[in-house]
Amino acid sequence: MKKTNTNTRVILSIFTFFLSITAFSQDIIGSWKGTLETQGKEIPLVFNIGKKDGILSSTMDSPQQGAFDIPMDSTLFEEKKLSIVFSQGGIKYEGILDQEKLTGTFYQGGMELSLNLSKTTKKKPGNTSLPSSKETFEKIAAFDDKFYKYSVEDYFKDPATSKFKFSPKGTYVSYREKDENGKNHIYVKHTKSGEITRAIKEQNELIRYYGWANDSRLLYVKDNGGNENFQLFAANLDGSNNKALTPFDEVSVQIIDFLKDQPDQIIVLLNKESKQIFEPYKLNIVSGDLEKLFENKDTTSPILDYRFDKDGNLRGYTKQQNGVDNAIYYRTEKDQPFTHVLTTNWKQTFRVIAFNYNTAYKHDAYVLSNLESNTNELVLYDLAKNEIIEKVYSNPTFDVGGFARSRKRNFEIDYYYYIGEKTRIIPVSDFYKKLHRKFKEQFGDKVFRIVDHTDNEEKYLILLETDRIYGTYYTYDIKEDTFTKILDMMPQLHEEDMAEMRPINFISRDGLKIYGYITIPNNIEGKKVPLILNPHGGPYGLRDHWGFNPKTQLFASRGYATLQVNFRGSGGYGKDFFLKGNKQIGRKMLNDLEDAVAYAKTLDFIDDEKIAIFGASYGGLATLGSLVKTPDLYTCGVDYVGVSNLFTFKDSFPEYWKPFMGQFNEQWYNSENESEQKIMEEVSPALHVDKITKPLFVIQGANDARVNINESDQIVQNMRARGIVCGPPTTSTNLA
Repeated sequence: MKKTNTNTRVILSIFTFFLSITAFSQDIIGSWKGTLETQGKEIPLVFNIGKKDGILSSTMDSPQQGAFDIPMDSTLFEEKKLSIVFSQGGIKYEGILDQEKLTGTFYQGGMELSLNLSKTTKKKPGNTSLPSSKETFEKIAAFDDKFYKYSVEDYFKDPATSKFKFSPKGTYVSYREKDENGKNHIYVKHTKSGEITRAIKEQNELIRYYGWANDSRLLYVKDNGGNENFQLFAANLDGSNNKALTPFDEVSVQIIDFLKDQPDQIIVLLNKESKQIFEPYKLNIVSGDLEKLFENKDTTSPILDYRFDKDGNLRGYTKQQNGVDNAIYYRTEKDQPFTHVLTTNWKQTFRVIAFNYNTAYKHDAYVLSNLESNTNELVLYDLAKNEIIEKVYSNPTFDVGGFARSRKRNFEIDYYYYIGEKTRIIPVSDFYKKLHRKFKEQFGDKVFRIVDHTDNEEKYLILLETDRIYGTYYTYDIKEDTFTKILDMMPQLHEEDMAEMRPINFISRDGLKIYGYITIPNNIEGKKVPLILNPHGGPYGLRDHWGFNPKTQLFASRGYATLQVNFRGSGGYGKDFFLKGNKQIGRKMLNDLEDAVAYAKTLDFIDDEKIAIFGASYGGLATLGSLVKTPDLYTCGVDYVGVSNLFTFKDSFPEYWKPFMGQFNEQWYNSENESEQKIMEEVSPALHVDKITKPLFVIQGANDARVNINESDQIVQNMRARGIVCGPPTTSTNLA
């Protein structure tokens, strides 16, 4: 009997022990918020702790960065002690639970910061009552009850295999390949043995970029939850020594130079000391050691661009002044001070793209410039004497994009290129002229580009792209004189079923020549089809291009033509065209879209009564603005992450955009100027929703770092305040 009581007590003790563990773990489940204080700044953080199948897990939110639900690697809670680790970010948190408070320490990058957390209720960004119901979308989708050869997913499915690259010596070829869960891992294949190794595993955060640092190490870049604070990582070819090279909170990295003769070193820019400005560092990709190469301390006139030579020596830089001017500095020797060469403004181009290494005179540089021309031209420039040596290449209508050189052949120029209606390559060297002829014989009139080659320039990786072909990879072996097709990136889409994207141009109402593209459905002889106007984002300096476009191909397959317009202010068409977009948001930029529609109506296959407008970012602003300015022109509109209120949009800018506010004020509008305030009010669609009379679909990402969710919330809230009920239509809008 006594033994039984002892056993009972033991069982009860074990039960009580496990019950206490369960109680403790239940106490820790939920969201915990706190604030880091570092360098005089406060950084809010939230840890969200959950439990599934008896195992704890957690995510982290950094609301100030616009980053949410960043998955942590491990979450442990024992005897009231919480430990959370995010190894790739170099982050660890340890805290002691006392009722609904955690007292603890946040570790990152060698820092130990006090971080006390309290229980909170996690709130989603924006007004969560605004999104329409699932049933609403199902009813809208039900209007399209036709059968199509290709599904929507077929057009937008990421290629299963993509991003092929040679290792420098050509021993390996790397590529990205998706698994059954949609994760896009990085693989390395030995070109002779065929052995394949998964070098880098994509986890919760997307890998935004990867590349070869040298023959034994790969680099890759990720951010947290789409916040655009990019961090750099490196791994060996077998996945070992996978290391976070820039594990700094609220810091973004940019790779600016690979040093071929120093294979373990690269040059990066980091906004480590100040969120507004970037400074150059030499980074060891094996150890992670950083060496600052130059200080950029003046936040009022920061350095925006650094020019290093092939040996890693800083030769020049560009310093912003007054938010609108750029002062170019250069030094003739490593031990000499930097001296001022010239000053340009944001309206002008003077960009050093490469130093000239095939001459004894070391102060020559190739520069893209429009100082003496309308379009960007390639010139050879003497930086020591501040003068043009030679105008190398130009096009009277389109900006020159750049050139390609051969490191093997003492940096001889192989070709120039520019983007006109299509991409154009102008062969220069005898070597490349022969190569180009070989490519033309193989591919005909199709557009192709060299995406990579081995250091010895004996193997080339070529990507074939057209309006009907998403992308097909080939290799060309010079010694063997053979082309080998690697794969079609979109094998599910057949070239013969895809639609033509036709270059167009027209004259605007004020006499400006405007270029663009129209994608035309197949087999429409004798028919008229509805039109979707799709203005691009930006708006300044960006443009639409000829080539395969999943959106326009989808629309064409459903019977819609799509019109894309490079309205005034778009890039690539010279200085005059670019500057004509200044102060024209909501005004002449919209006129150009209207004139494009008028042009399309002259074509014999467009239905004048069925025209929609759909755009993202600035294109979303153009969509909303068009529905306000000319509602009778459109049947309906789709605003995708669009700006709606220029005042709130400007107020949402992050710190590192502040050096560019001078240019922003000259291009967009200056909210400090009384007359321009009036224009901003006039062209902010959220303030004029009473003029929107056609159906509108608003799409927004909750964590969008560039266009805050408040922009879409305003439009929806203001429209509903007018009594508009956002429910499913009872009939089709008859666009198609």
